Amino acid sequence: MYAIIETKGHQYEISENSKIRVNNIDGEIGTQINIDKVLLINDDKNLLVGNPYVNNAKVIAEIVSKGKGKKVLIYKFKGRKKYRRKRGYRDQYVDLLIKNITY
Repeated sequence: MYAIIETKGHQYEISENSKIRVNNIDGEIGTQINIDKVLLINDDKNLLVGNPYVNNAKVIAEIVSKGKGKKVLIYKFKGRKKYRRKRGYRDQYVDLLIKNITY
């Protein structure tokens, strides 16, 4: 059984007892969250496709860890003007453990 969910504008294919890395979600480590934006559910018998979401479907996940990604550097430069800017940022992420998919 697998499902496709949407969080923070991104779509992820998940299955039970799998881990995914998503953009930062509010919550502490060890708390359970409910994701109700389920786009598709496929078990061995039937396929449910939402319009845009599947009715009465939800995914229960647990926050396993939090962290920051690799640093991304942004460098701006204009020739002959002595204009140089160097910036960087690190995206924050959350690792989720998928506990249960219900529909």
